[in-house]
Amino acid sequence: MIRDFGPLEVMSILQGMWTTLALSAVAFIGGGVFGTLVALARTSAWKWLRALAGAYIDFFQGTPMLMQLFLVYYGLPVFGYHVSAWTAVAIGLTLHASAFLGEIWRGGIQAVPKGQSEAASALGLGYVSRMRDVVLPQAVKLSFAPTIGFLVQLIKGTSLAAIIGFVELSRSAQIAASTTYKPLIAYGLAAACYFAICFPLSRLSARHERRFATNT
Repeated sequence: MIRDFGPLEVMSILQGMWTTLALSAVAFIGGGVFGTLVALARTSAWKWLRALAGAYIDFFQGTPMLMQLFLVYYGLPVFGYHVSAWTAVAIGLTLHASAFLGEIWRGGIQAVPKGQSEAASALGLGYVSRMRDVVLPQAVKLSFAPTIGFLVQLIKGTSLAAIIGFVELSRSAQIAASTTYKPLIAYGLAAACYFAICFPLSRLSARHERRFATNT
């Protein structure tokens, strides 16, 4: 049954927007936690740990995000773990984000002048204290702009979750378009929602990048 595009469809798309935001937050926070471990492994003194972290990053940077979601969604049941689409997408995007954030933050850590770490070591600070109190605070400032840029890409990448049945913003627009036969309105509203989320983040990243370039 075809119905007019009305408040019900608008609310459905807005609900999809909030679902997209929730999924992005889960993936970004989870990816940030594991990404920190990946970054530390990539800058470790142990060659085998650097190689392992490098292989992890290469896999996620060298394969499409959609394939990664498929591997999680269809792979976990093979090992006896039957999960919902929400859980599978959250796991897949978290792993994806951890690889990219790990590499971004690895660059930030290595961009901190070595003299900073050497001075902290001369003062008797151990590895954990050096990283926590000296290196990482500076690396965060150096990595802020690319981190926000990746968050924008992650938010837009959540649209791929619709392929495995997860109802987020783009899937909500697709459902509204199929029931009202008003695809231009449905997808136009979804595009406006993506723009409202991503544009301020993009401007924040660009502003911070210009400010950092000016200060240096």
